[in-house]
Amino acid sequence: MEVPAKLVKELRERTGVGMMECKKALAETGGDIEKAIVLLRERGLAAAAKRAGRVAAEGMIAAYIHPGNRVGVLVEVNCETDFVAKTDDFKNFVHDVTLQIAASRPEYISREDVPPEVVDREKEILRAQARGEGKPEKVVEKMVEGRLEKFFKEACLLEQPFVKNPDITVKDLLNEVIVRTGENVVIRRFIRYELGEGVK
Repeated sequence: MEVPAKLVKELRERTGVGMMECKKALAETGGDIEKAIVLLRERGLAAAAKRAGRVAAEGMIAAYIHPGNRVGVLVEVNCETDFVAKTDDFKNFVHDVTLQIAASRPEYISREDVPPEVVDREKEILRAQARGEGKPEKVVEKMVEGRLEKFFKEACLLEQPFVKNPDITVKDLLNEVIVRTGENVVIRRFIRYELGEGVK
């Protein structure tokens, strides 16, 4: 089918993916923009997976101080080349990551970073809660697994809904920037400070 340029432009604006890829996705989905977005996201996951093994040692360290000076964030985000590190696309992504950390208080980058003892402790707490609600033992384990997923979505940066668009996760946002830049991009580490935190 012949895809109208207006549709291609709209898809490009919504996804940031190149014109040719947008045109191809729209042709494959019969001009359905929502299906094309899903298709591009799936392709992005595949492309991101291919790039995951590549070394990312360039990038930037960014700081964000929230208005009122009560919350501060320091983050390191890496990419493969100095060229990509200087692009607006990369810088905007890093800025969005600092905002996310300031607003959503993640403790870890991904679920793989959560220490096993923390997961075990969380499971014990969730088991005790479920038993306290009088649930039968066979239901308890299912409840624990479900609530553990919720814990990961709150505690892990990549699994959190993106503050500027809760329809996607930070991982989706990361995959989109990987597709747009053509490089492996990694959120390496972060620290979040909140005024008075830990003061008794």
